[in-house]
Amino acid sequence: MRSTTASGALRAIDPNPPKSPHLKGKVEQGGVHYVKRNFLAGRDPEPLDVRNAKLRGWCAQVAGERVHGTTRERPLARFREAEQAALRPLPATPYDLARWGNARVYRDCHLTFERAYYSAPFRLVGQALWVRAGTRTVELYTADHELVATHDRATAPGQRQTTLAHLPPEKVPGLVLTREDCRAQAQAIGPATSTLVDRLLDHRPEDRLRPAGRLVRLVAPYSAARLEQACARALAYGAVGADGTGAYASVRRILHGELDHLPLDEGAGGAPSRREQGTGGGAPTGTPPAESAAPPRPPRRFLFVRQAGEFVASLFGTSGTGGTRGGEPDAPAGRGSAALGVGVAGGAL
Repeated sequence: MRSTTASGALRAIDPNPPKSPHLKGKVEQGGVHYVKRNFLAGRDPEPLDVRNAKLRGWCAQVAGERVHGTTRERPLARFREAEQAALRPLPATPYDLARWGNARVYRDCHLTFERAYYSAPFRLVGQALWVRAGTRTVELYTADHELVATHDRATAPGQRQTTLAHLPPEKVPGLVLTREDCRAQAQAIGPATSTLVDRLLDHRPEDRLRPAGRLVRLVAPYSAARLEQACARALAYGAVGADGTGAYASVRRILHGELDHLPLDEGAGGAPSRREQGTGGGAPTGTPPAESAAPPRPPRRFLFVRQAGEFVASLFGTSGTGGTRGGEPDAPAGRGSAALGVGVAGGAL
């Protein structure tokens, strides 16, 4: 507040130390009291314009013509002789009364002030900034009083004031991309890319502009020719659904595995390789050729191992330890395993 006022209309500021009212200037100790006792005392309430007109007359006729107790001069005469020539003209624009606050920059590169959002450079994420909110603009300062951003002041709660230069460069294309620009970029790459992008953008009700934007931005790390070949391969092998499902993942895997350099199999309906399908790609629509089909696996065989005594007991209806079966006493020896000469308790046939 002091620095902005001094730079606007004043030349120097000599602030009074805190908690020292005896050091206040003469204007506060005597001048204010003089106006209150001599002009305002005993007056009834009246409109402001009427009061100001009477005050100007009082200054010229009464206060300006008296002999000042300290200077022993008439204030109006001294003003005209020495002080009027030293006055500077007023600024071209009125002084902007501002409100100050402190806010932290969130990870979306915006801070909140009076329920509106203002962007700050992404290098300041997590830091607290000083906010100076005037009637027309909002200025952001660091803790070292460095001006880092200036925005037009928001006119409604929830409004966002964003400068794209404040955001990370890799985030800007996704924010400014439109459906028309995405289609135009895909058409410039090639017909296969345009087909995949059209499938993504035509899908409803889900909005797939972001996957379509990521698909066309694959031209940066690879090239337009490779991206077009990868899209053509994904379409030929049915790795992409009719609504564009799996388009970005399939094309990216093809490019990452350099499968776009391989020639397409002659004839339609070839199944994509396991490297192309990955784990999240769309289901293939073609039928694999008969000669490339893997032979069926033989059924798995399971081997069960049982104790010999348990096996014999199941044959002759006796328990393997000489106990009871089903709550009934063991069978007679003539019907049991002992009559056949088989050692049940021993566990061997």
